[in-house]
Amino acid sequence: MDPDLISIARQFRLDGTIRAVEPLGEGFINDTFLIRTEGDSPDYILQRKNKRVFSPIPAMMDNIEKVCRHIKAKVKKAGGDPLREAMTLIPAVDGKLYYLDEEEEYWAVCLFIDGTIAYDSAETPELAYAGGRGIGKFQSLVADLKEPLTDILPGFHNIRIRYEQWDNVLRKDPVGRKAGVAKEISWIESRRKEMMDFRKLVENGEIPTRVSHNDTKINNILFDQKGEVLCVIDLDTVMNSTVLNDFGDAIRYYTNTGKEDDENTDHVSMDMEIFKAFSSGYLEEAGSFLTEKEREYLAFSARYITYEQVLRFLMDYIDGDNYYKIKSADHNLIRTRAQYQLLLSIEEQYDAMKRACLDICNSFKKQMPGS
Repeated sequence: MDPDLISIARQFRLDGTIRAVEPLGEGFINDTFLIRTEGDSPDYILQRKNKRVFSPIPAMMDNIEKVCRHIKAKVKKAGGDPLREAMTLIPAVDGKLYYLDEEEEYWAVCLFIDGTIAYDSAETPELAYAGGRGIGKFQSLVADLKEPLTDILPGFHNIRIRYEQWDNVLRKDPVGRKAGVAKEISWIESRRKEMMDFRKLVENGEIPTRVSHNDTKINNILFDQKGEVLCVIDLDTVMNSTVLNDFGDAIRYYTNTGKEDDENTDHVSMDMEIFKAFSSGYLEEAGSFLTEKEREYLAFSARYITYEQVLRFLMDYIDGDNYYKIKSADHNLIRTRAQYQLLLSIEEQYDAMKRACLDICNSFKKQMPGS
């Protein structure tokens, strides 16, 4: 049954009279709507949160509130506009950060920030640089956040847990696909040790755990009309992990010259110019708080996250396509091969990526007072 969106919107402490509630975006995980109000009252974003992906939703909303409150305090202290430079959650009439409807679906509302620009891809180095600044700025603002955050996606980017899932799926081979992808399975197994070596650095604290966003697509950054970074949105996945996950996933997303499910893998490669631009923007904002070990593993994080995605696509294919939405029976296999081609391109350019990160870090050091 379709929900009565206006009735749901009225469960929140909105200013003004609701004029309409309209679908907004494609909604791969959450269902998103725009609440339009009469006159000069602000508009709002309404979302039905996906309880099958995030658990528990109340804890997730608490995470978002903690992060937003922290960022707003920083913005205000710097003389900025907290209503535009950070998300503003709107409580329900009972004071909670969510509304639970009769179908036991969770809903949340935040202030709509008007006069902003969002991009679906970083097609130029200039935009990649701006995106890097956006993620780096977000991480810098929350680098000193000490309040505990709930892990609402247990095992996310934890390759040790992914291997446990992987080994279990291979052992069961529930739909009989394992024999047909022996070559692809070898891609995973041949890199197992180096991926676990990286994970151990996180587990033993050599690479620190910090507040991270965990979904660093460029369309999760809002820009003002001048093209300057305004704020980072879509904080459902915010939690404690290594911030290298944010960097690596952004590189996987920004630099791919093809599509994630490109059937022609000749189209797929990592664009080094985009990599350098994003890294420069990112380190301009984040370089001041990153440790030497974090800076050392920036380039490797792109290999780690891209490899993890190869594993997840292939694992879902072998498991019978239970996680990702598919458009054909071999869609996850197509994704696997396209993502593997991106991984190969990253590996081929890995030494150049490391040199680029080092050069950028050194250039910022020379610009610091007393250098």
